Amino acid sequence: MQPYLFPYLGYFQLVNAVDKFIILDTVHYINRGWINRNRILLNGKEHLFTIPLHRASQNRLIKDIALSPDEGWRRKLLRTINLGYARSPYFATVFEMIVHILQLSETHISGLACRSLLAINEYLGIRTTVVPTSTHYENDALKAEKKILDICRKEGAQYYINPVGGVDLYDTEMFRKHDITLQFIKMHPVKYQQRSDCFVPDLSIIDVLMNNSAAEVGTMLTQYELVQGAGA
Repeated sequence: MQPYLFPYLGYFQLVNAVDKFIILDTVHYINRGWINRNRILLNGKEHLFTIPLHRASQNRLIKDIALSPDEGWRRKLLRTINLGYARSPYFATVFEMIVHILQLSETHISGLACRSLLAINEYLGIRTTVVPTSTHYENDALKAEKKILDICRKEGAQYYINPVGGVDLYDTEMFRKHDITLQFIKMHPVKYQQRSDCFVPDLSIIDVLMNNSAAEVGTMLTQYELVQGAGA
């Protein structure tokens, strides 16, 4: 999966479901995607936050996209999170973790997203190995399925699991020819108490952590099913 900063719960379900999670940062950056932005609640309403980047372009690889050199965005984001969640039941512990993440000396969005993923994994007790493609595999020239299959081959993988949104992107038979079972993770509807008039689904993991204990989130991580791809 591409590196996302503070992604939604389904991302962490995938991380928790596998033995090794590969951060795909040797593909092109996508403008207006979820790599550097997500949604939280502010004053009980949905709010989109965006991490400013330096010279972000769809012609550049994600691993090469730097964070804005203006450090003010970190303070602004922390103020926004504080305003939105100061009265949430797990604010103190979670906010301290977010402060630590945003104060890390990372200069690129991929590095910050990876470090944040590791920090949240530790908080939730997720023991999955996390590997960025930029530090392994040496297959930057490969595209799409060929890149994924090359990684699976080098890892000796028997299963490849992807979010269900990618079911039309992959050829089940192609994976079968390489003795790899292709599966897709389908998140079940998950609801919890939010500080809003009606439940807003699929917000950043920040919202989930602020309103639920680590143990409660651990239960949510298992609320999914694995489905087969087309032609399976």
